[in-house]
Amino acid sequence: MSQTRRNVLAGSGALLLLADLPALAVGVYPNHAIKLIVPYPAGGTTDLLGRLVADHLKGGLGVSVTVENRPGVGTTLGAELVAKSDPDGYTLLMATSTTLAINKALYKELPYDPVKDFAPIALIAGVPFVLVVNPAIPVKSLTEFIAYARSKPGLAYGSAGNGSPQHLGAEMLKAASGIDIRHVPYRGSMPALLDVVAGHIPFMVVDLRPALQQIREGKVRALGVTTAKRVAAAPDLPTLAESGLPGFDLVAWQGVVAPAGTPRGIVDQLAGQIGRLTTDPATRAKLTSLALEPLPASTPDSFAAYIRAEVDRWAVIVQKSGAQIH
Repeated sequence: MSQTRRNVLAGSGALLLLADLPALAVGVYPNHAIKLIVPYPAGGTTDLLGRLVADHLKGGLGVSVTVENRPGVGTTLGAELVAKSDPDGYTLLMATSTTLAINKALYKELPYDPVKDFAPIALIAGVPFVLVVNPAIPVKSLTEFIAYARSKPGLAYGSAGNGSPQHLGAEMLKAASGIDIRHVPYRGSMPALLDVVAGHIPFMVVDLRPALQQIREGKVRALGVTTAKRVAAAPDLPTLAESGLPGFDLVAWQGVVAPAGTPRGIVDQLAGQIGRLTTDPATRAKLTSLALEPLPASTPDSFAAYIRAEVDRWAVIVQKSGAQIH
């Protein structure tokens, strides 16, 4: 074989290797834009957190990270899109306890497996909830509310929809206190909360962020947060646990996952970047301003174990509530 032919073949091989390099070499990740899928509408807590994560990753990785909102069908549309995406680290999911834990028990047929179809990257923040009542309701504490509810069997409450954390939180309250209450599902937290403000429904368990302004303006009365400890965004609010329901603990969570099969090197790189986000004091302050509770930095393995445990925990809560979507 002539030297010229050897040079041509060697050059061709090099071109082929260069063509395949972006897909094969974890060391050059990332070399183009990343999409972060948020399975909720723009403007909500998950969307705002997703944009904070995207900005942080952009600064740390040096590539564009765009947020793409894909709401619908209880977050399953966005989750399915990511589950079926190429496992190359360029399509990520802003995942929540609804997407990866509650839906497993809620839907008879789910288009993805929360455990098998995703590569967990990092847990970021907890989402606290608060029990609120219309100010016309003559109660100022959890104890008074329970007595009032017992005197009015069938008291209505709103939620963000069947099987939502707000719905399940109220059902947890029902089971813990022995009150008889009636579920009225809405298309989101805000419509339900506004009906509490208007007096169309007397109370609900709602995520803290949308409720804070209404609480501060006296449009609803807060009786306690659902978390095990008081939250930084509203330190004066007692917990339901300290107010008469020991052990009561309802918290949703937010994290980032990739499609299953994403190379571990990429997963670890992303986890490292997000871990720095959750330990940065300025970013933690931003999370608190969103009424989120920053969680300790996690590893992909510890987040995977947490998801499995949450699937089991929420399955019990969903079963007790009787909620199901066919």
